[in-house]
Amino acid sequence: MYVGYRGKLPEWVSPLKENTLIEWNGSRTREVLEGMQIHFLPIDTEYHLSNYKPEFMLRLFEGPAKNEEGIFFFDPDIVIKCKWDFFETWAGHGVALVADINGNMGLSHPIRKGWEALLKTKNRSVTTPMQSYINAGFLGVSKANSGFLKVWSEFIEVAIADYGHKKSEMKGHPRSTLFYVADQDALNIAAMCSGFPISEMGPEGMDFTGGGWTMSHATSRPKPWNKNFIKLALAGRSPKLADYQYWMNAAWPINPFKKRRKVIFKRYCLKIASFIGRFYRRY
Repeated sequence: MYVGYRGKLPEWVSPLKENTLIEWNGSRTREVLEGMQIHFLPIDTEYHLSNYKPEFMLRLFEGPAKNEEGIFFFDPDIVIKCKWDFFETWAGHGVALVADINGNMGLSHPIRKGWEALLKTKNRSVTTPMQSYINAGFLGVSKANSGFLKVWSEFIEVAIADYGHKKSEMKGHPRSTLFYVADQDALNIAAMCSGFPISEMGPEGMDFTGGGWTMSHATSRPKPWNKNFIKLALAGRSPKLADYQYWMNAAWPINPFKKRRKVIFKRYCLKIASFIGRFYRRY
C-alpha cells in the first residue's frame, strides 16, 4: 500500500527509518502484517491533494509501482468491505468507477451537454455515453488503461487554466458551472471521452444506498473519527453505514489510537445512537 501524505506523519507511524529501496525520496515503510507493507510517500506540491490524484497514480506507475499490473486509489475515508481479489477482477473489465450519492446524470443533463461542448473545443468527442455522475473517491486502473489517468489530469488542468479553479482548492464554483469539484468533474469528463473501457458500479458500491457490499465511503462531515454520535442522534441524525464500518475496523490490523478503550467506547456510543434513531430521526 502506498500512502501519499503532506505534513507530519501521525504518532502511530513514527518513528520509521527512510526506505531507500522505494523509488521515492523520503519514503518510510511499516510492515502491518506479514506480507502487507505500507509505504508512506511525502508529497511536495502546490495542488490540493484531490487535484493531485491522477499525477500521484502516474508517478507510482513510473516509480514504486512500475512492476504492478494495476493501481487502486481510495480516499482515506473509505473502508473496504469485500475480498481484495474482487477489485483485481473488476479492473480487468475496465477503469473501475462508482456512481456518486446523486448518481443520475442522463445523456441530456445540462451539465453533461456543457461537457460535450467543452470536448469539441479540445478536439475530443464522447466515446462512452455515461449516464451517471461518478464519485472521485475511488478509482481502479490497470497498467493497460493507465492512459486514462493522463486524460483525467488534462481536464483538471482545464478547470484550473480555463475555469478559474485554484490549484490549492477542491471546490470554488457553484454546481451550475461545468467544474464544481475540479477533480470529480474532470474524472467524469475523462470517463466520457478517454476511449478506455469503463466498468461502473452504482451508488451502492460506496454504501450511499442500501445493499452495498464493496466499500463504505464517509463523504459527509464530521467524519466518523470526529463524530459525537449520541449528540447527533439527539439532533435527529442517526449513524450511517460508513460510521459503523470505520469503527468496526479501527482497531485492527492498524490501531491509530493510543488507547483501545476509545474504540470500545465509540462502538458503545454507536449502539446507543442507533437505538435513539429508531424513535427520533430528522427526515
